[in-house]
Amino acid sequence: MKKPEKQPLELRASALYRQVWDTVRRIPRGRVATYGQIAALIGHRSQARLVGYALHSLPEGLAVPWHRVVNGKGEISLRAASIVSGEEQIQRTLLESEGVCFDGSGRLDLVRYRWIPRKLVR
Repeated sequence: MKKPEKQPLELRASALYRQVWDTVRRIPRGRVATYGQIAALIGHRSQARLVGYALHSLPEGLAVPWHRVVNGKGEISLRAASIVSGEEQIQRTLLESEGVCFDGSGRLDLVRYRWIPRKLVR
């Protein structure tokens, strides 16, 4: 019996990225999820960075509420490019427009705003 061939890395990554995007689409307005939470929901518990890479690679025009994903401290993760582009302010503004409040140190209350899905994705 012949072993099934492995998919090329770029196809596997694309499938994982689509899982990330589909899961992030489920986050309701006014709620957030962490990178680690999304990774766990797609079955890759220790791969929070994968979620960041997938969101960074979103094709233009694809409707995915990327702004609803924050780090495990309840903060907007700063990236070098975001300092130039102002993405962190855009993310905060989008979240605030959905009713999410930040404290004086730029954190949101994960106990209050974290999305708890009814069913696990996997």
